[in-house]
Amino acid sequence: MLQLATGGEAVHSNVAEFSRLFDQYHGMVFRTAYRLTGNAADAEDILQNIFLRLIRRPSGHDFTDEESYLRRAAINASMDVLRARQTNSAFPLDEASVNTGSSNVNEMRDCLRRAFARLTPRSAEIFALRYLEDFTNQQIAKMLDMSQVLVAVTLHRTRRQLQKEIRSYYEGRS
Repeated sequence: MLQLATGGEAVHSNVAEFSRLFDQYHGMVFRTAYRLTGNAADAEDILQNIFLRLIRRPSGHDFTDEESYLRRAAINASMDVLRARQTNSAFPLDEASVNTGSSNVNEMRDCLRRAFARLTPRSAEIFALRYLEDFTNQQIAKMLDMSQVLVAVTLHRTRRQLQKEIRSYYEGRS
């Protein structure tokens, strides 16, 4: 067991178990965060925060599904970043816009990220799992302990909301 001092509190963690989790899932957490935020620095911050929270958990905490937990944590943390960006209305340019000058593609990405940030956390999570992580409705239902019908209905409503947001954005620009 490893004992760490974090702000005055002692935290016990099994180093081998933490190392295994990090080695096995850090790439997936980073990719999930990057797909949602579109920013490598944000994805790296999200990765670090998730694993810092994980190491601060008392030893002996058992996950029923490690991958699902870490993927959902990455999605939720990414949504927090997107919402903070929306609140601050500051969208950093990502590397692609600087190198290619492709303003239409980057404008669409920003529009999608703004629309995505307006979703409820549950809708955003289901949408990200389905369309960004390529899980089936059945897998999502099992992962989130809900019916496949509810997953399908949520996806349908989310797609319609995103379409409305995007349409509204482009109509407002004309």
